Amino acid sequence: MEEIDIYCENDAKRHKVKLGTRLSELSEKICGTVFDSKNKVELPVLAALVDHQLKELEFKIEVTHQIEFIGYCHPDGRRTYVRSLCFVLQNAVRELYPGKVLAVEYSLPSGLYCEIREAEPKEDGHPDIRYVSDGEIATLKARMQEIIDADLPFSKCKMNFAEAEKIFIANGQPAKAQLLRSTGKFIYSVYGLDGKADTFYGPLVPSTGFLKVFDLVGFGNGFCLQYPAEGNVSKVMPVQRQSKIAAALKEYADWCSIMDVRGAGSLNRTIAEGGAVGLINLAEALHERKYAEIADQIYARRDKIRIVFIAGPSSSGKTSSSKRLAIQCKVLGLNPKVIELDNYFVDREATPKDENGEYDFEALGAMDLDFLNTQLNSLLSGETVELPRFDFKEGRRHFEKDFMKLEENDILIMEGIHALNPEMTPAVDNSRIFRVYVSALTSLPLDENNNISTSDNRLLRRMVRDNRVRGITPENTIMRWHSVRRGENRNIFPFQENADAVFNSALIFELPMLKYYAEPLLRRIPPHSPAYTEAIRLLKFLEYVTSLSPDEIAAIPPTSIMREFIGGQSL
Repeated sequence: MEEIDIYCENDAKRHKVKLGTRLSELSEKICGTVFDSKNKVELPVLAALVDHQLKELEFKIEVTHQIEFIGYCHPDGRRTYVRSLCFVLQNAVRELYPGKVLAVEYSLPSGLYCEIREAEPKEDGHPDIRYVSDGEIATLKARMQEIIDADLPFSKCKMNFAEAEKIFIANGQPAKAQLLRSTGKFIYSVYGLDGKADTFYGPLVPSTGFLKVFDLVGFGNGFCLQYPAEGNVSKVMPVQRQSKIAAALKEYADWCSIMDVRGAGSLNRTIAEGGAVGLINLAEALHERKYAEIADQIYARRDKIRIVFIAGPSSSGKTSSSKRLAIQCKVLGLNPKVIELDNYFVDREATPKDENGEYDFEALGAMDLDFLNTQLNSLLSGETVELPRFDFKEGRRHFEKDFMKLEENDILIMEGIHALNPEMTPAVDNSRIFRVYVSALTSLPLDENNNISTSDNRLLRRMVRDNRVRGITPENTIMRWHSVRRGENRNIFPFQENADAVFNSALIFELPMLKYYAEPLLRRIPPHSPAYTEAIRLLKFLEYVTSLSPDEIAAIPPTSIMREFIGGQSL
């Protein structure tokens, strides 16, 4: 039988394999496990990157390839695990709740928020949710464990759209059928488990026996599907009941349902039918209303509040939000003044360093907290202060006779990554501070059981802005994203619940808009690039989104948060 030459990155060797060999067979021969260097443990192989493209282990080798086997320590390995776990949950729900549908709504800090609901919404547009008790959750978890213990194989086949649509309609998944219809493709990959079919937008693990760590915990009307933590694959992520973030996600999901946009398929339909401009206008009006509500909260406490802190992860729209909130405060008679927290860095030689010996500018210790607290207290006492100006090239603070004093209706607006951390202002009276958390908390799903990652949404925003404003290539944006996310996990996400108000900067039309700008950028990344795997994943995701036209994009107002990323902002 003909042999094929392949290169395996795991052992940095070339191997001769028979034509048609499955990746699972090759994995057993070369490396039965993957070493997680961070946690010093061996992990099962879950999938593989074939020429930098993610493939399931049932993939057959027909030509020469470069192959890397991956486990849970790789982002695509984690996604493969979670997709497979969702299929197990889907099957358990189908068995225990005939006629009901599993809805994987959005990401929570502890996992994925899920509901069990009727396939069709109520007359008011809201989903018809079936409340799940703790006892029922325990039963559901036990059934999932039985499916996992049985080590049932996942299968994959190709079928035409008409066949796939019939299956999903019969499954009570109209959003999934509508999404497939909106893409205009003829052939689709359909996965099977124990005689039941579904579609997941990426590979699955070989069998249910790979999914040894999971949990279900009650949350709201539904429950949270938990999967292994990134740093410790033997345990699920710790439960974090961040009610303010969950409420913002729920509000957005309900609003989408009222607008009759229950998934990417119905969003595509609305755009195809010429409804994009109407959605843009509605979404922007909702944003303006939320800014006004936050300004009202600040105004109601104007006798006490003099400082507004704004924080949020990368590309959440903090700068635009600061300006639009300031406008709403002016409408109420307040006079916002802006202080840039970046001017309170310590001198370069005093900046702390990370584990690699590099300057850690995101650490709280990189800021001169004593000086910041002193100036804030002086301002709150009615004194005049001379504001600093930090020269990033020199790495030193300067004073340029920029004086400030708070008058009767003045309020300070300050934006920074540590703004929700109480350790930033330990010497300042907390009752004088109003904290706002801004993030793009999208809870619009692809379909009934495939959610859209808020992190992916922000990555696309950042890629478009980096390329337009900062001259940073899409490749470099992707390669830096892991470091950005690590800083967010350390400095921002643990303090989300300290916010007095949460502003959700997600806009229902933004993925169709971002596709117009991001798709050409992603296609520039060459196959030999280390960012190619992620670029291909994002491109495949964007295939399920209908792009806005230039004329529709022109309808986005100049005050929109989106203008911060695509240009044309008037703030």
